[in-house]
Amino acid sequence: MSDVELFRTTEDHEALREAVREVCEAKIGPHAAAVDEQSRFPSEALRALTATDFHAPHIPEEYDGVGADALATCIVIEEVARVCASSSLIPAVNKLGTMPVILAASDELKQRYLPPVARGEAMFSYGLSEANAGSDTAGMTCKAVEQPDGSFVLNGQKSWITNAGESEFYTVMAVTEPDAPRGRNVSAFVVERSDEGFTFGAPEKKMGIKGSPTRELLFDDCRIPGDRLVGERGEGLRLALHTLDHTRVTIGAQAIGIAQGALDFSLGYVKERRQFGKAVADFQGVQFMLADMAMKLEAARQLVYVAAAKSERGDADLTFFGAAAKCYAADVAMEVTTDAVQLLGGYGYTKDFPVERMMRDAKITQIYEGTNQIQRVVMARQLLR
Repeated sequence: MSDVELFRTTEDHEALREAVREVCEAKIGPHAAAVDEQSRFPSEALRALTATDFHAPHIPEEYDGVGADALATCIVIEEVARVCASSSLIPAVNKLGTMPVILAASDELKQRYLPPVARGEAMFSYGLSEANAGSDTAGMTCKAVEQPDGSFVLNGQKSWITNAGESEFYTVMAVTEPDAPRGRNVSAFVVERSDEGFTFGAPEKKMGIKGSPTRELLFDDCRIPGDRLVGERGEGLRLALHTLDHTRVTIGAQAIGIAQGALDFSLGYVKERRQFGKAVADFQGVQFMLADMAMKLEAARQLVYVAAAKSERGDADLTFFGAAAKCYAADVAMEVTTDAVQLLGGYGYTKDFPVERMMRDAKITQIYEGTNQIQRVVMARQLLR
């Protein structure tokens, strides 16, 4: 891919966008307000995405997937987030949960766990953070102790796990080498929802993305067969961070989708709403707001798409670009959705219109998969290397 091609989506990408948008507007968007109001999982979205193979488009063809590239996967997530951020976490978290398996698991493990996700029979979540190990992931205390028969027994918990309880499979990071150096003592495992000793905490009561359940994973002498180890022992944290290099790009895609939804609604509103005898859109102050919203959104989109191209190629500078794309797009999403609420005035502050939901949903993009403060630390480290 040449440098010029980095900034151009293909005809296939744009055809994909059109197809996903059609599904989203017909089958997902109409339920978004109810999903938020009732804090319920968007089952309509799961059915619609599974029926069209948009639920986990990143899974390679050899594992029954459609083999969408990283940019195509971002476009799917972006378009779903445009109408419902909660629903966009179905394809986003399926990628997050499976990425360690794709990057490091044995082919036997890939053959066991990727096809059910590709076929829509299961979802896959990711367990890294803990109550006292959020940004400081190396400070985790969840342990996996090897047994004489080669199995591992897990004890501990994981916090803020997206789609917990709905997903069938979980990539879980746990300390296996307590005497090893910090950061080289963690291993990755696949845990199944049905494993004995594995339970869930109560759903968190959240500001936004209310349709995506967020719960603790609780392990009480949970025995895991040894063949569920993902990659090498002691390399789990390195694998977790490498995974995030790729999946932070998808959170950037979610952020620009939320922002696009807010901008689209705002444009329609200000053209219809009349004050002082003319459309609100005719006031120059409003036009400047709209121009700034669109300008920043397009800048964020280009950064996300370039990062997606780098993710697809596995470029050496992906760590910087993944962090930059997530950080900038999330900040823009928060700004654009806040301005959207402002443009609607008093109506924007009510649940009668979707921009207040989009503003609440946008906030989490600045926090999860590494806060935007952590993204700036990551970028600075890359610059100073």
